[in-house]
Amino acid sequence: MTENKVKPKSSTENSEAQNIDDIVNLEKRERATLSISEKLADSVTAFTGSMIYVGLHAIWFGTWMILNLGALPSLKPFDPSPFSLLSMIVSLEAIFLTAFVLISQNKQALQAEKRAKVDLQINLLAERENTKLIKMVDEIHQHLGIRRKEDREEKELKKSTNFNKMVDKMDKTKSK
Repeated sequence: MTENKVKPKSSTENSEAQNIDDIVNLEKRERATLSISEKLADSVTAFTGSMIYVGLHAIWFGTWMILNLGALPSLKPFDPSPFSLLSMIVSLEAIFLTAFVLISQNKQALQAEKRAKVDLQINLLAERENTKLIKMVDEIHQHLGIRRKEDREEKELKKSTNFNKMVDKMDKTKSK
């Protein structure tokens, strides 16, 4: 009889699982804060962006044209060619769909902006941590009496990054 031993998760696997949980929780939190109109806009946008929607429209347009081209002698056309009523309905539909898509895109843009700001904060924190670690390793070398030649790149990496100075430099480069 063999025993099924559960292998403990490595710290990397735990970190990955925690990251996945954090992302899932963020998405749940964002969905929970949506207004009714945003939920409606997302639902409409999701449906209208599906092949089912395209198929239903193909059936609708085909049926409309068959009924209004006189293909069925027992039915008098109610919107003869060039299908003015159909054109008006489709135009109104396009106006409303455009509004729903824009609402969804605005919400997504706000979410993307918020996530970008979080990414920036994490990156700035990671940069500070890395700078501190480089300095600590240097101090350990000094404490242990390990002599080594410091290169120019290492000297630069020991310096804290000035975020505002970097942004100014990017702005100047972009405007050229």
